[in-house]
Amino acid sequence: MPIRPVRVRNAHVTLRPTLVHRRLATLGSRRRALPLRSRGGASRIIALLLAPLALAFSGSGVHRTFHGLAGTPPMGWNSWNHFACDVSERLIRETADAIVASGMRDAGYRYVVIDDCWQIARDSAGTLVADPTRFPHGMKALADYIHAQGLAFGLYTDAGTHTCQGRPGTLGHEDHDARTFAAWGVDYVKEDWCHAEGLDAPTQYAKFRDALARSGRPIVLSICEWGTNQPWEWGPRTGQLWRTTGDIEDKWPSMLVNLDLSAQHAHAAGPGAWNDPDMLEVGNGGMTDDEYRAHMSLWAILAAPLMAGNDVRAMAGATRDILTNREVIAVDQDSLGTQGILVAEGPPEHQVWVKPLRDGARAVALLNRGSLPAIISASVERLGLRTDSVRVRDLWVHAERGTLTRAYRATVPAHGVVLVRVTPVARR
Repeated sequence: MPIRPVRVRNAHVTLRPTLVHRRLATLGSRRRALPLRSRGGASRIIALLLAPLALAFSGSGVHRTFHGLAGTPPMGWNSWNHFACDVSERLIRETADAIVASGMRDAGYRYVVIDDCWQIARDSAGTLVADPTRFPHGMKALADYIHAQGLAFGLYTDAGTHTCQGRPGTLGHEDHDARTFAAWGVDYVKEDWCHAEGLDAPTQYAKFRDALARSGRPIVLSICEWGTNQPWEWGPRTGQLWRTTGDIEDKWPSMLVNLDLSAQHAHAAGPGAWNDPDMLEVGNGGMTDDEYRAHMSLWAILAAPLMAGNDVRAMAGATRDILTNREVIAVDQDSLGTQGILVAEGPPEHQVWVKPLRDGARAVALLNRGSLPAIISASVERLGLRTDSVRVRDLWVHAERGTLTRAYRATVPAHGVVLVRVTPVARR
């Protein structure tokens, strides 16, 4: 039985980052889904999402170039959300140490990514120069240190003439920069889209894709053009992940905006190619723990990259527990690689999101977007399961919730989520 999705209004509208930020206060509550459609029509639409990914993409024109990279959504840490331009060799080394000590590495967080502001110029040969005051030993030594911790190293660049903070961009230097990154031991490159006026995004990102391929080192390419050029249409054949949204902020409405925008493009995601609703804000202080659990749960349902963006050196125990919940991470990293979808809502603040898993189970998020606690119910039928009964496990409480036949319901806190794994019970 196929899952039947709720369709989102304005499904083909993408907002530039400036518009997203301007409308955060309203879009978080206004981006609603339409009422449930008839069974037949919606079932046909969602059938591809339940098929194996190879079949889902056959004949679709989607072509993935980098076999073996990002088979599941990338996990790691990025400096921007918490530190912005205040990056240094000391910070990155301490962060790598903390990722190991906190258990994040063992939970799956692999990439340590330095965002903008590490570079200051190009030398006479055209090679990017790291800030010698902030990175006195250079990027190769820093990469070696990170690799020695069992982690991978990531850097930021920009497809235009300059980065968003005015540092040298990669335009016209694609092959040189790709060779430099490879020589330094870079494993992941985030490429932004500032100062790129008049350029064609698919063409420019393809140039850097090809340059990375010629470098001789497997390097994940994270496309960051904020969804303004429909990257879900060309991203799967260009990089391993692509931003579908403007920059996230550490606020509940902002998280919901990015959720709703990225949810529109589930058809494009699969092993080796992922929609990216931006980095996690968990632990940065702008949301409650309930809101952060919802944030983490929904990114897992979306099969989104999990790039932590907090100060992992000084995080609270609650933050660590959210980021390292192995059962929630397993939903995100499930090898089927299907992005979850919204299947029910009513009233609009109460939603049911579902992600099919490799073993035939479903991850189900009961999301309460409202300001009061609420009972939310998910019927077995809406989950697309043909079975007499199901077993339910709560992934945040780590507790079995029994065997059910028709529906699961739970009280969900305001601005919160209940995330469960629903497993069919074999018929006797």
